[in-house]
Amino acid sequence: MSPERILYPCYFDASLLRREGRRVPRTLAMKSPTLSDLEAALKKMKVPYRVEEHHHPARWAEREGRIAVEWEESKEDLLRTVARHLTARRK
Repeated sequence: MSPERILYPCYFDASLLRREGRRVPRTLAMKSPTLSDLEAALKKMKVPYRVEEHHHPARWAEREGRIAVEWEESKEDLLRTVARHLTARRK
């Protein structure tokens, strides 16, 4: 089994500051990404994943869920790749 990387929608939210949980540059982020946006991007990438009911520890009240992704490379590579697919989807 490949190592898993955890993704939260807040990692891609352009309305958040880095210290509030955004992990990608604003140029790659989108406004209010949802779990289904992330799922669509991962399906397009043909990457195995599963949706979980867990929530980001710093944003527990948001109840946004998370996705566990099987990914061999670095988490930063995954974040940027998913972000590119997200922004392409919204255009």
